[in-house]
Amino acid sequence: NPVIAARGGLLVGFDTAVISGTTEALTKVFGLSSGQLGFTVSSALIGTILGALIAGRPADRFGRRAVLVAIAVLYFVSAVGSAFPWNWASFLFFRFIGGIGVGAASVVSPMYIAEISPAAARGRLVAVTQFNIVLGILLAYLSNYIVAGFGLGAAEWRVMFGVEAVPAAAFFFLLFLTPESPRWLVAQRRTDEARAIMERLAPGAGTVGAELAEIQASIDVEHHSLREPFFQAKYRKPILLAVAIAAFNQLSGINALIYYTAHIFKMGGAGEQSALLQSVIIGLVNLGFTMAALTVIDRFGRRRLMLVGSVGYILSLGAVAYSFYTGTGGMLLLASFVVFIAAHAFGQGAVIWVFISEIFPNRVRARGQALGSFTHWIMAAVISWTFPMIAAKSGGHTFAFYTICCIGQLLWVLKVMPETKGVSLEQIQKRLGID
Repeated sequence: NPVIAARGGLLVGFDTAVISGTTEALTKVFGLSSGQLGFTVSSALIGTILGALIAGRPADRFGRRAVLVAIAVLYFVSAVGSAFPWNWASFLFFRFIGGIGVGAASVVSPMYIAEISPAAARGRLVAVTQFNIVLGILLAYLSNYIVAGFGLGAAEWRVMFGVEAVPAAAFFFLLFLTPESPRWLVAQRRTDEARAIMERLAPGAGTVGAELAEIQASIDVEHHSLREPFFQAKYRKPILLAVAIAAFNQLSGINALIYYTAHIFKMGGAGEQSALLQSVIIGLVNLGFTMAALTVIDRFGRRRLMLVGSVGYILSLGAVAYSFYTGTGGMLLLASFVVFIAAHAFGQGAVIWVFISEIFPNRVRARGQALGSFTHWIMAAVISWTFPMIAAKSGGHTFAFYTICCIGQLLWVLKVMPETKGVSLEQIQKRLGID
């Protein structure tokens, strides 16, 4: 079931954003400098990089569903451990464990959904992962705001982290209702099982035989081993496309906003409760515009959403930089970030995992998805680690730099990015010139 698999995205979002409400408490509890705070926040991202790197091979060997089950366990352990660490090092370890789950989920969830979805609805169904990510972000912001309202004192930050154990356990049990990927089964020469699942997913379609033949031809298990080298000339185009879209995603500064939402609003002059409430507003806008993108991504296409998002990025980030340079803050800062998160949700946020899951051939899709996720998360780690230190010196310079990077993204979309809407995965492979 694509919807259940996409729930991995909800935990990606929750795990990513929950720390935004705890940065001040963590700084006091563990006596952190700005550099140590940056490292604490990025500790999960270091795990995420590792998770993205290692997820592809197990997904090819053991199947997509088995890896998703392991991810659910990692989330649960991380939630409980982050709520009850015995020192700073143990907190970093449990956040690192959760990060491995986030990185692996960002590879396996969209890949699994792409492999079981029909071409006409694939963009919408894979983008459900992104919808769940932003829903998870909103739930984390909302959970932090509600928990802060109980006045729990020293235990407040522990409860904020511990809440994640509930959706992690639910995800674990729901996964037993999902079938394995038919494309993975074909690659394992388990064609009869693949056929049965495809018939169950699309009863009465009458095209299962033709789809199976196309999948078998693209995998070509007799001539193309799943163990063939990934970094070779024929895969150059999808590799460069995946690296580019993933790098631009983070060079917008999106994870700086998500991880430090409350911190940024306090920099702009907001009080603690107001900063947490403004974080909820950002989460709501993120969710609303992601839902809007889901309704049009298969009709408007990936490139058009990226163009709209790029222009929105440039205008809003320019306004944020101006706000910090002039010290205007307040409503201008909130309005600018609302436009920024709307642009991200409608553009990059909705497109990135769909696009990466589409552009690689079946036989190397797991490794291609892993490369895209690895690039995304290593850039996220760099941005998140450096943001507190750089922003402490100049918030304006920080967001001006992100604006320049988004101008680069706009040029890339205009000149390089191909359209993939409504095209089967096997036909995309041919269009990119891959035999």
